[in-house]
Amino acid sequence: MNLSNIHAPKNASEKRKRVGRGMGSGMGKTSTRGHKGQRSRSGSRMIRGFEGGQMPLHRRMPKRGFTNIFRKEFNIVSLERLAALGAELLAAPITPEVLRRAGVIKTKRQVKILGDGELTSAVTIHAHKFSKSAQEKITQAGGKFEVLR
Repeated sequence: MNLSNIHAPKNASEKRKRVGRGMGSGMGKTSTRGHKGQRSRSGSRMIRGFEGGQMPLHRRMPKRGFTNIFRKEFNIVSLERLAALGAELLAAPITPEVLRRAGVIKTKRQVKILGDGELTSAVTIHAHKFSKSAQEKITQAGGKFEVLR
């Protein structure tokens, strides 16, 4: 392969359709819109999801349950993940800011500690919520947990 046999891919330089430019163009008179009907008129714009008068799909589907607008989203952190942080981080109290710097959590949502895994060292953990199993395991390891507001 060299410069002499390189060519543009097929349809790379296709011209745009110019409508309403006379009978000889093949797209004159009705400008490819056909005769009469809603889509042939100027300014015709159907709303998104319009199905020609048929009941739209989003209205045919059943609606169930409801969305609680006061729901609180939490960053979930397990004790197993905390134990994997390393001794230098576990020496100081663990706060959401420490977890964010360590890359354990990404967003600024509230933090909930779950009791998955085991905690071997005594550590103080500050979080917004704790599961019962997490509270028991932290106190068994000799640590403390403090609930943030």
